[in-house]
Amino acid sequence: MENPFEIIIERLDAIERLLYEIKTGKQIDNVPVVYANELMNVQQVAEYLSLSVQTIYGLVHKMEIPNSKQGKRLYFKRSEIDEWISQSRRKTRVEIEQEATNYLLRSRKGKF
Repeated sequence: MENPFEIIIERLDAIERLLYEIKTGKQIDNVPVVYANELMNVQQVAEYLSLSVQTIYGLVHKMEIPNSKQGKRLYFKRSEIDEWISQSRRKTRVEIEQEATNYLLRSRKGKF
């Protein structure tokens, strides 16, 4: 039977390795570490959103995606991209029906 303290030490070493990889920005299991405030370029955003580079440029041109421009280069904050995706959420049929019901109930109150 293995010593429980050795198991704890092995697990602690594994955690320390993972923290080091995250801190230094190395890849873990071939997935790049991306921090919330990290700036991404057009190619990275396209890969992150599973869109083509041309689509990203189109969204920038239409001013639909949050970005920063420094000289001729475009930069995107991951946190802003995540927020933009969250705001683009489509309502469910139930949510739309509930809003319609609430609107009708409010508009009828003053007419009776």
